[in-house]
Amino acid sequence: MDAINTLKLRRSVRVYQANPIPKEILEKLIDVARFSPTARNVQPWEFVVVTKSEILKKFGELGDNCRFLANATACIAVFSSDTKYYLEDGCAATVNILNAACAYGIGSCWIAGDKKPYCDEVIKILGVPVEFKLVSLISLGYPEDKNSFKLVDKKSLKEMLHWEKF
Repeated sequence: MDAINTLKLRRSVRVYQANPIPKEILEKLIDVARFSPTARNVQPWEFVVVTKSEILKKFGELGDNCRFLANATACIAVFSSDTKYYLEDGCAATVNILNAACAYGIGSCWIAGDKKPYCDEVIKILGVPVEFKLVSLISLGYPEDKNSFKLVDKKSLKEMLHWEKF
């Protein structure tokens, strides 16, 4: 899939097949993340890849917006050291992972992390040093619905594009 199509076709996918994602592909998703833009090239991110079903089930119990993690085949937790632009840098890495997953035919969903009540629990479960902040949890799996990656209706360009001033 070419880059522009990947960006247009990526969707949040919450229902997955039971097929595991090969370790090599999970590593490639992290490799793409490390090339994300970062303020002053600080690169404050750290990534924890989770494939164990017992941990995914624990994550699924963290809150209503996490339930489908229990049925994911993998999850990437994106952490950042507490730098001035930790959230922007971590979000840039998250977006790169989401888009790379789509390019590999893997469904994903960005689950908010930063400032959520379950952040400390995720840090504890994964043994992450407390000086790191959870930016996002990304659920991963091959989509149950084979038509998950298709164009959907969006606002027209005319509705949101302004030239020179609003």
